[in-house]
Amino acid sequence: MKRHPVFARLYARLAPVHLTKGEGAAHRATLLAGLSGRVLEIGAGSGLNFGFYPPSVTAVIALEPEPYLRAKLIEAARRAPLPVEVVEGVAEELPFTSGSFAAVVFSLVLCSVDDPAAALAEARRVLEPGGELRAYEHVLSRSPRLARWQNLLDRVQVWPRLGGGCHPNRDTLAAIEAAGFEVVRLERFREDLGPLLAPASPLIMVRALSARA
Repeated sequence: MKRHPVFARLYARLAPVHLTKGEGAAHRATLLAGLSGRVLEIGAGSGLNFGFYPPSVTAVIALEPEPYLRAKLIEAARRAPLPVEVVEGVAEELPFTSGSFAAVVFSLVLCSVDDPAAALAEARRVLEPGGELRAYEHVLSRSPRLARWQNLLDRVQVWPRLGGGCHPNRDTLAAIEAAGFEVVRLERFREDLGPLLAPASPLIMVRALSARA
């Protein structure tokens, strides 16, 4: 169980305003477009993605380790336009059988898991052959100036402490490829989050496939 009581409460209050409007809404819709079948969302937070899943998704299993956010997630699941089951657990040890999902979704999560390689290995394990990984993540900037700032904030632990364990300087694309996924679509962009949140503004959106049997 992971507890980030201050961050969780701030996130639950501010994220619906700042992360599901305008660009944020468009990015979430793009992230989930075309999915179908049974989907696992890892680190589902307070359920911000539920309204963006297409009707072709038959069920969402929403995994969340943080107790306060999981309580909010249960509330959101009751209002969701599709069947949602909320499960306690961590990304590195998924409590599911192998090959049990058509897709796995990470949405602003791989920046904060303890072991991204283990989380991605678990995601690949629970995907059916040819299943899809979708990821929408903060990453290390390709701008040297911003990258230096991201690395400094991470090294002195300022950003992880304030952001519920978020590391803004991870090379998540490389981690996805190293886990054995075939990347079939990649978008890089920046969101205008203001000067205080600039270290979290470089993002990627990835669609990748697991190996077929």
